[in-house]
Amino acid sequence: MEFDIFFSISQTPDHNGFTPSESEMFSNYYNQLEAADRLGFGVAWLAQAHLSTQTQQQNSKPVVPHWRGEVGLCTDFCQLAMESFRRTKRIDVGSAVVSILASGGPIAQAERVANTVQFLSHMDSSRKLHVGFSAGRFEFMARPYGIVPRNSIEEASWPALRGQIFMEASEIFLRLLRGDTIHSDDVRETILTRDNFRSDEDWQAVQEAAGESADKIKIDRRYDFEEISIIPKNWPRSQLELIAGTHDPRAQEFVNNFLPVKVFNLSITSPEIIDSTHERMSKLFHPDGGKWQRRDMPRTTFVFLNAEPHLSPQEQTEAAHEEARLALGEYWKALEGTLDPSKVEKAVDNALIGNPEDVALQVKDRFHPDDRLMCWFDFFNHDSERVIRNMEAWWSEVVPLLG
Repeated sequence: MEFDIFFSISQTPDHNGFTPSESEMFSNYYNQLEAADRLGFGVAWLAQAHLSTQTQQQNSKPVVPHWRGEVGLCTDFCQLAMESFRRTKRIDVGSAVVSILASGGPIAQAERVANTVQFLSHMDSSRKLHVGFSAGRFEFMARPYGIVPRNSIEEASWPALRGQIFMEASEIFLRLLRGDTIHSDDVRETILTRDNFRSDEDWQAVQEAAGESADKIKIDRRYDFEEISIIPKNWPRSQLELIAGTHDPRAQEFVNNFLPVKVFNLSITSPEIIDSTHERMSKLFHPDGGKWQRRDMPRTTFVFLNAEPHLSPQEQTEAAHEEARLALGEYWKALEGTLDPSKVEKAVDNALIGNPEDVALQVKDRFHPDDRLMCWFDFFNHDSERVIRNMEAWWSEVVPLLG
C-alpha cells in the first residue's frame, strides 16, 4: 500500500468560525508540505480552484450559494507546484484537479504543463509532476472562458454536452502534450444521440430544439484553430503523469487513445465500481504506460486521527469521532446551507476515524493491500500543528500496524 497526501488549501471557517488569512493558509500549507516530504508521503496532491467562490454567489445561478470563504486558494497549480518542488527534496507534486476548460482552455493548459515539467527537470531529473485534469467540478469556473451554451440546441443538451466538450478539450490537451501538430479539423466531432442522455424526454427536448427528429445531431466544435503545436518541443515527458478526473467509462477509454492516462477515484465509491474500473482499465490503459496496476487509481480518504498523548485510547477514539462530526457538519452546511445528519453519518462511515489502532483496522478492512491512498488530514482544520502531529502519527503509529 502507498500513501500520498491531499492538501485542500481551503480558506473556509472551521467549526469555531475561524478563517485564516491567505498568507496564513499558505504558511500552513508549506509547513505541512515540508513535513510530508520529511515523513515519506509519495505525492502531494493540491486541490485546484479557479476564480472566487464568494464572488460567484452574486451570479444569477450560483453553484454553491451557501459556501463561506473560498473553496481553494490554489488557482495556479503550475506555479505552486514549482514552489513546492523548491521547498522539498523527495515528494512529487500533483493537481487534484486542473480544469482544462478554464484558465485559457486546453491549449494554454498544455503549454503551461509542458513548461512546468521542463523547469522541474532543470532542478531535479527524477521527481514527477502528476497532472489530474477534468472538466471541473463547478461550472462557474469555466463559464467566463466561453464554456456556455451557444444556441437553443446546446441549451437543451447542456448536461450531456458539457461532457462532450471535455472529450474535445482532452484530445487537444493530450495531443499537444504528445508533441503533435494539430488543426481543429483533425479533432473529434461531437455527434449527440439518444445514448448521451438519461431519458427519452431529455433526448426529445434536444430534438425539438433542433426542429427535427433525427437519430444524430451534430454540434459545432468548441475550439477552432489552424495548425498549432506547443513550446517547449523537447522536454522530459517521462516526468509527467496524467490522471483523468472522470467517472465516465467512455471518457476514460477515449483519453487512453492518445497517452497513458490514469484515473482518480473516491473512497466513497462502492467496491463494485472500484473493481469494475480496475478490470476495465487493465484492458484499455495505453500500452506506453505499461501494465495497469491498482496504484494507478489513487483514492482519496478523510483521515480523522487522534493520537494525542494526554488522552487514553478510548478518549482518542471519542475525540476523533467528535472532530469528524464537527468538520463534516461544517462541510455540509457550507455546501447545501443546512446540516443533514444523514449525510454526515454517511461521510463518517467512509472516513478513517479514531485512534491509531482504530484507523489501521479500518484501512485493512476497506482497502486492497496494493491500493494508493490520498490521505486528507487538513479537512476543515486550520490547526496546522495538530495536522502535522496527525501526519506524524500516521507514519509512526498507524503504518507499522499495517505490515
